[in-house]
Amino acid sequence: MTTDRYQRGLDRMMELVSPEHTNTFDHVKLVESYQSLDADLSDYIVSFAFGDIYSRTGLTQQEQTMVTISTLVALGTEPQLKLHINTGFNVGLTKEKIVGALIHCIPYVGFPRVLNGLTLVKQVMAERGLVPESPTV
Repeated sequence: MTTDRYQRGLDRMMELVSPEHTNTFDHVKLVESYQSLDADLSDYIVSFAFGDIYSRTGLTQQEQTMVTISTLVALGTEPQLKLHINTGFNVGLTKEKIVGALIHCIPYVGFPRVLNGLTLVKQVMAERGLVPESPTV
């Protein structure tokens, strides 16, 4: 049975998925990857995370994603961080905004975690066919 929370979450989750970058890992693939472990887990992710939290209106999609990226770099959860860097590009964040958010985390979480995050930004950009601008000399 589909609840209002689940449907609201599913609708919100689909707003964060890029139809152009089907080769990248996204929230739909995340939910699908855990269905075989526990049938209720996808409901928890969709209903709670997206139906309750991501559906709140206090922050824009971009602001929500910046908070999520900053939190995940602090926690050192790189697979989830990569997913949300992809989401950042999907919702219109620029490389400069994502990199800026990560650099802002250095004094709070340290260089190793931020550098790991920046490596993921480069990976995501490469997967999307985006080339970072070369620095001018």
